[in-house]
Amino acid sequence: MPDSPAAAIASTYFPGARCENERWVRSEMLGLLDHWFDWRKSLFPDDFAATSEAAAAPEARADLSARLQELAQALTAETPTHTPRYIGHMKAEISLPALFGWLAAMLHNPNNTSQEASRVGSVIETEAVAMLASMLGYDPAEAQGHFTSGGTVANFEAVWRARYRMDHWLSLGLYVAETTGEPLDVFAAAHMGWDRFRELWDQHGLTDATLRRYSAAVGNPAAVWARIGRAAGRDYLGPVLLAPGTKHYSWLKAANVFGLGEGSLWSIALDAEGRLDIEDLDRLIREARAQGRPVLTAVSVAGTTETSEIDPIDAVHDRLEAWERDEGVHIWRHVDAAYGGFLCAVLGGPDEAALSPASAAALRAIGRADSVTIDPHKLGYVPYACGAFLTRDRARYAVSAFDAPYLDRPELGDGKWASTLEGSRTAAGAAATWLTGRTLGFGPEGLGTLLAETVRTARAFRGAVAAAVPEVRFLEPVDANIVCFSLAREGEALSSANARTAALFDAIHASAELSASRTTLGAGYARLIDRHLASYDGVKDADGLVLVRCVFMNPYWADPANRGLLFPQIAGFIRRHVEAAAPALRGAA
Repeated sequence: MPDSPAAAIASTYFPGARCENERWVRSEMLGLLDHWFDWRKSLFPDDFAATSEAAAAPEARADLSARLQELAQALTAETPTHTPRYIGHMKAEISLPALFGWLAAMLHNPNNTSQEASRVGSVIETEAVAMLASMLGYDPAEAQGHFTSGGTVANFEAVWRARYRMDHWLSLGLYVAETTGEPLDVFAAAHMGWDRFRELWDQHGLTDATLRRYSAAVGNPAAVWARIGRAAGRDYLGPVLLAPGTKHYSWLKAANVFGLGEGSLWSIALDAEGRLDIEDLDRLIREARAQGRPVLTAVSVAGTTETSEIDPIDAVHDRLEAWERDEGVHIWRHVDAAYGGFLCAVLGGPDEAALSPASAAALRAIGRADSVTIDPHKLGYVPYACGAFLTRDRARYAVSAFDAPYLDRPELGDGKWASTLEGSRTAAGAAATWLTGRTLGFGPEGLGTLLAETVRTARAFRGAVAAAVPEVRFLEPVDANIVCFSLAREGEALSSANARTAALFDAIHASAELSASRTTLGAGYARLIDRHLASYDGVKDADGLVLVRCVFMNPYWADPANRGLLFPQIAGFIRRHVEAAAPALRGAA
């Protein structure tokens, strides 16, 4: 590879698209195994050996070897996501620090459910969380968090904590209403904030045992909701979740899992560029207040799963902080940065210009959120399954236990099992993230350099393909490293363009040389679809927009030689498909 910072990182910290680092990787993996074997043999040397080489059954070993080879051969049919030819989904090569860290931890198999079961793994997790916190803009000395199996569970963790906080505030509001006879303003009570909560707590001389009787999370929720309705003078319909139309499917799952119902998930409209509309967020909060339904959390997205848009997170925080300041309404703010969170590594360095000023400002604002989801198994180049959930501080991390002293909450003991939705949790993902942070680094001189190059690659791809195939219509804007496009002639009807785009994807899918993905933007993207159609005077005769989706997160794109080789091949594939379909189109016309 050429001697550029990003190319040097790809050459050093990854296996190599053609296994260029094979000899060194073999050596390091064998070294890990040697270390593991030596450690095991050094412990308790006088203990009786339950097995021996001579006692092993050769037939069983031969069968195991054969089955292992069978499995290895079967896996050669797996999708080859390590190559830059794969631009299908948010999956690519894993880094060597992540691979080595994952393997080292897995050999010891620690369970991060408690420090007793994971003396070292739990410490590594704490240190890795601090690294991620620093990258995201949190104070690593204050931030709390843990690793999860992925972004879905991490998003669930946010809902769990937001509910914990809201339940305390609403329980106290119900207590005051029932003991004084004052009407209950559900929305105001559920968003009162900790200062007001402490004031009322002290004023009424409350205890944990007393407040538990007013909690829907601790008691029978149906019964407590009925009491809330009586105190408020109208039926209580429960809280709502606010998330943009680009939201991940995990938010619908969360509404179901937490018993809120799908109707509780309110979609924030998207603007003409496919990002969260601030004015609609404000409208929905007012609507929730009018209906007496608290806002459990307001979600913004840093790197949507479809097209990688980055919501105006800074403006979202500005608006919600205005609600706190002017109305006394405290709403839990969560950023779903499962994909784009690692782009924070680009900030503050020489490559920040790869991001638009709006994207950079949005990413800088992540540290103002109450909680964040991030997936190291995406742009952190860590093996599956590895997500992480972080909060700004210990108070926001508190959950589950209903002890009054969340004002001064005691530690939960030697493990996080009581504060994580998952019980048993491997330390492997934390170890992979930890070693990546300790070597490559999560700053602008390390991972940030590589990620900035993937963003530049996406833009270079657009330029190369647009020059070769004028009928390719790229979706604008591109905030990160995902590029989406359709096929359309000037003035073509959307239904016709959709059919031709779908046919192109089918051809790509059938090819052994290239992998891309397909997505369809629905009615929630109406303004963005209109904007896309206007770019070629298209006729809107359908609601959805079919797109070919290309994800340029592979580290080997940092080598310009890969662009020089593969961009013309991809453009040529598209051009040949368009030309082959042209006679049929003329005939149809």
